[in-house]
Amino acid sequence: MYLAEATPNTIIGNVIVVSGAFILLVVLLRLFAWKQITGIFETRAKKITDDITAAEEAHKEASDLVVQRQEELSHTQEEASQIVDTARVTAAQTRQNLIEETLTEMTKQKAHAADDIANERAAALKAVKGDVANISVQIAEKLIGKSLNAEAQSELIDSYLNKFGE
Repeated sequence: MYLAEATPNTIIGNVIVVSGAFILLVVLLRLFAWKQITGIFETRAKKITDDITAAEEAHKEASDLVVQRQEELSHTQEEASQIVDTARVTAAQTRQNLIEETLTEMTKQKAHAADDIANERAAALKAVKGDVANISVQIAEKLIGKSLNAEAQSELIDSYLNKFGE
């Protein structure tokens, strides 16, 4: 025999009791636990929303930092280029200054050497002139056989030097 045939009133009664118990459970949950259950869901939803918002803000900040770092890198490269250009200009100016100083120093040394040469030549000519004067006086005395006075010696020396210089 079938179970449904034996107790048809029992099945309907069971459905009514189970339905009543379910409705009573839902009513009791609604009265006592519904706020806690929905509060947990709301807290969880708020936490998820806050985490998403924080992640979006962190992503935006990271993007801003990337843009800022790229700008700083660009400025740093420009500054480095300017520093290199300035160093090149400074090096060229320093090289030009050193060349000019060297040329000036060489010109001074050349002039100093020329002055020294002229002084040495004048001193040598003076010494030679004195020696030539003494020798020429001795030769003239021997040739002429008499002693010359100072004025005659000077004229004789000058004439010999003039002939010697030509």
